[in-house]
Amino acid sequence: MRPWVFLLASERGLRGTVCNDGAGVRIVVAGEQARLDDFVQCLRQAPPPLSRIDRIERAPSSERPAPGFHIIDGVAGMARTGVAPDAATCAACLKEIFDPSDRRYLYPFTNCTDCGPRFSILRAIPYERCNTSMQAFAMCAACTREYLDPRDRRFHAQPIACPACGPQVWLERSGATPPAQICAGAESLEQARRLILAGHIVAIKGLGGFHLACDATNEAAVARLRARKHRDDKPFALMARDLAMVQRYCNPSLLERALLQSPPAPIALLAATGPAKLAASVAPGLSTYGFMLAYTPMHHLLLHGLDMPIVLTSGNQSDEPQCIGDSEARARLGGIADFLLLHNREIVNRVDDSVLRVTDGEPRWLRRARGMAPATLPLPPGFAAALPVLALGGELKNTFCLSRDGQAILSQHLGDLANAATWAAYRDTLALYARLFDHTPATLAVDLHPEYRSSKLGRDWARDNNLALIEVQHHHAHVAACLAENQVPINDAPVLGVVLDGLGYGSDGTFWGGEFLLADYRQSRRLAAFRPVPMPGGAQAIREPWRMAYAYLTQYFDWRELQRDHAELDFFRALASKPLPVLDAMVRAGVNSPLTSSCGRLFDAVSALIGVRTAVRYEGQAAIELEACIDQRALAGGHGYPLTVVPVGASGLAWIESAPLWQALLADAVHGVAVGQMAARFHNGLAEVIVTMVCRLTQQHGNPWQNRIALSGGVFQNATLMREVVARLKAKGLTIYSPARVPANDGGLSLGQALVAAAQTMQP
Repeated sequence: MRPWVFLLASERGLRGTVCNDGAGVRIVVAGEQARLDDFVQCLRQAPPPLSRIDRIERAPSSERPAPGFHIIDGVAGMARTGVAPDAATCAACLKEIFDPSDRRYLYPFTNCTDCGPRFSILRAIPYERCNTSMQAFAMCAACTREYLDPRDRRFHAQPIACPACGPQVWLERSGATPPAQICAGAESLEQARRLILAGHIVAIKGLGGFHLACDATNEAAVARLRARKHRDDKPFALMARDLAMVQRYCNPSLLERALLQSPPAPIALLAATGPAKLAASVAPGLSTYGFMLAYTPMHHLLLHGLDMPIVLTSGNQSDEPQCIGDSEARARLGGIADFLLLHNREIVNRVDDSVLRVTDGEPRWLRRARGMAPATLPLPPGFAAALPVLALGGELKNTFCLSRDGQAILSQHLGDLANAATWAAYRDTLALYARLFDHTPATLAVDLHPEYRSSKLGRDWARDNNLALIEVQHHHAHVAACLAENQVPINDAPVLGVVLDGLGYGSDGTFWGGEFLLADYRQSRRLAAFRPVPMPGGAQAIREPWRMAYAYLTQYFDWRELQRDHAELDFFRALASKPLPVLDAMVRAGVNSPLTSSCGRLFDAVSALIGVRTAVRYEGQAAIELEACIDQRALAGGHGYPLTVVPVGASGLAWIESAPLWQALLADAVHGVAVGQMAARFHNGLAEVIVTMVCRLTQQHGNPWQNRIALSGGVFQNATLMREVVARLKAKGLTIYSPARVPANDGGLSLGQALVAAAQTMQP
């Protein structure tokens, strides 16, 4: 921002200064009134590519600037400004690194004011070189001239570097004691390229962490990476040199192409509809590939000589956080990678790659990390006066959220807190954000679940520091996050929230996950749900979906009759060897068989019965593979399995009953209907019953939500279900709110917690 402000002011002959301080960009400017007005107008209309102006505050100044306009050192103070996310290499820098006449030819740390590292190298606000890991590199005379030249593209580019003064890259053999360079500089990139072509696995120190790379067309190499990383089935991310390479394997839309080439350079989930195929082990059981384009000069240089994509997956053992330090990588990745491509620019902040999927013409972020975090999010009208809140998020796909002054700062994706290393990284990142943003909470917000690590931390923190603590029901938080993203004001009428996910602790002590809630920011009331079923074995029922199928079938039917009538089906033959009497006893006694209304578990059960997946190796695998096998012609036909809506006693709740679904599904299985057709009919039937329930509740309760429906929860990351539900609801004339910039899954949970806590501490 400052170089651009300097140019605008200088072009207009204005006097003054510009600097970064804790509140943002501070400009003192003097001159003729007409020129001042024009200056402010240009500030509003044409900011630099990576900037974002939330507001411009203009007031008279008592300062009398000297002649000329100057960029001055930042002013320390309470941090009220945002931190720019890391940005992909711009076209101008890319041209330079492939120009033999340029002094940055083949230099893998080339950047300018429009691209390069930001958050990943930052230690403190304001964003100055002395507050980043680039402090270790003194600028040479040539870089200093560029840095001080207001007409140069690198004017005040804090990570500015060149081969003479900046970070350097080298290659090591894994496991060497002591570590020793094989080669350095451009030769190390050339050698790494040859090693990948030869089938080796190379650990690469990237922008926000290490990655593991191999040839994505080499089945032996990909399978070896899976075995070493202990990542059985979960799809690998891919990196391509350019769009032309992506188009060999996928057919991205114009929007998807633009997103791939945008500054965040995310992983985009694309339909695998191209003429070529990658190694089968890249994305087993799926019909999509997760592609990103090269986003750093090092990636561009590495891929320049490769005529195929590479697997570029996080540098860790499965479920652990990415490595960010050289010694850490040598120790933790030594048994996975054959070689390590390292550099000496420290990664201060771990940032995974962001992930999105275009659904119904709209990009929806599934993981918000590199390129997106920690950019601030504006809170809806009415929240500006709320006291500072720290919301600690959930257990899986964890993020946390800081809110104050009408803004929310959502952390990057942190992962599963059950993992000890992730838990440690979570604690460290909390401390980092508190320091970076000078944030002292008045209120802590946590999930209602009694055993979430984040919730336990919040309860202890509140007790030890005499802070207010607000426990937020899981699905209420999902609705609140959706409302916040859609800028619904704090005192607006409630909406009807439809929240479908895996599991969330309910206010009745059972596990919810298929919920219809009357909700605003301050409160929610459960109006309807999927009929609860037991989870035989508790968490084991998530890992083994056949248990959920058995639970559903035995809830509605006599198992012995089912076995007799469907003995020829693979599902029933497979269950003959399972400990079913033990499960029956557990359910009868209520031992390790909690009730759940989870829609995610319904997906699991259907997947198991029709033969898609009876055991899972990563979260959501059964549901993801069920969507992947949909027969699109059958889906377009509109036929769906029936589910019914029924009232439930004096409670006033309504249930979605799945007994008719199971009858129809079993009949189709007996008649040999193709799996893809059954998957399509399940999705159609589920979408239809959701709309039926919305209409029934509107009739029953008199439409206090004013025809506004909020959709959220991880199940709505299913593009087919989201598209079908939205189309049917819009056909009824309803207004739909849905997540896009913030994940529908638990990655958005902390934003909702923060908004609920803020609203509850304010007067209505």
